[in-house]
Amino acid sequence: MKTQHTFIITLAIIALTIFSSCKKYLDVKPDTSLVIPQTLNDCRLILDDYSIMNSTYPSEGELAADNYYYNDVDYNAILDPEIKNNYIWAPEAQHNSQWSGPYQIIYRTNLVLQVLGKLPNSGEEYNNLKGTAFFFRAFAYYHLAQLFIKPFDATTAATDLGLPIRLNPEVDDKIQRANVQQTYNQILGDLNTAVDLLPKNTSIQSRPNKATAYGALARIYLAMQDYTNAGKMANEALTLYSTLMDYKTLTRINLFNPEVIFQAITLPSVSFGPTVVKVDNDLYNSYQSNDKRKTLFFRAFGNGFAFIGSYNGVANSVLFTGIATDELYLIRAECRARTGNSIAAMDDLNTLLRNRYDNTFINLTAANADDALVKILTERRKELVFRNHRWTDLRRLNKDPRFAITLRRTKNNISYTPLEPNDLRYTLLIPYTQEINLSGIAQNPR
Repeated sequence: MKTQHTFIITLAIIALTIFSSCKKYLDVKPDTSLVIPQTLNDCRLILDDYSIMNSTYPSEGELAADNYYYNDVDYNAILDPEIKNNYIWAPEAQHNSQWSGPYQIIYRTNLVLQVLGKLPNSGEEYNNLKGTAFFFRAFAYYHLAQLFIKPFDATTAATDLGLPIRLNPEVDDKIQRANVQQTYNQILGDLNTAVDLLPKNTSIQSRPNKATAYGALARIYLAMQDYTNAGKMANEALTLYSTLMDYKTLTRINLFNPEVIFQAITLPSVSFGPTVVKVDNDLYNSYQSNDKRKTLFFRAFGNGFAFIGSYNGVANSVLFTGIATDELYLIRAECRARTGNSIAAMDDLNTLLRNRYDNTFINLTAANADDALVKILTERRKELVFRNHRWTDLRRLNKDPRFAITLRRTKNNISYTPLEPNDLRYTLLIPYTQEINLSGIAQNPR
């Protein structure tokens, strides 16, 4: 039997091998002779690897969205053509690291589930590990779905191309693309299984619990524009945990703060650091002077403003993509407004905003459900800024003429092709070298 120390070392070797390869998980078989997990403790070590399970989620959606801009000097200084192409929505832009990271998580969850399938169900820890694996797999597939497949549309989901869905660690199998409906069915199925298996509480925020799974379900249903179920799942999560921080008492946003239900991050390039990117001026000016977010989220830098309000607690390019209570209040508020309950919707919104403004805040009111929805969506963008939500929100809201917008970029006096609502470029190209040329799956259209 391997010692815990040996297991960690060999697991790190596998992680390095997978991450450093120019081929991704679906086509490169790891050297499984290095380590064969056999016990519940082995599975726990795999799932507790924060550097992979909580830190390899894609960021290209946030980088392609409209919360920020580069000035010409900073844009010209970027060395990575992938980042430059993504910023201007170049049709040929590829996103290699964004594809491979989540599939590292998926490989590990499938490995854990395979091991657990060979062990007897020994009770609480066994179920916790199984639920954790199902959650992480779903969370990884969700993040991939927001970039590499079309936005969910119930009328076309059965024919639109989805993701390659792998449910075992046998990487020699050739996997073709499922459709969008099948992709989301898999995500929802994994999360519903996780809800049944996960505990109500966990000792650390990097491990999922029931509220985490309900929160993820709320997020997925929102992306699917299933507002009835999104509201129900947000309510389930908030019933289990609903703490909000009072921003009046804060001088900075801390890591593992009380609003965080599940800790996860994305690691954009240093070219996305707060000393490089500037916050969109209209977005910054939308925060009122008595809004504490204006000083907790932003600081003046150069001739613009930098974002310093990450729920990861560090003023750098690391962005929070986990699940927190403020997101859930906004989901429930939006869903209540969309189902006609403007009073309850505004109650949720005001509960959040009372913890965001100084003592001069006066509760917002809405003339009707549509008015409530506009106010909630406005605050959603301001509250969840740089939290890896904006791209998904643009994709779903563009289907509604009331909220559809056209994005524009101009650099070095060149105006690039605008990103119109429902543009094909809202679905990123799957990397050719990592996937298309090796597996032969269909590419996204341009």
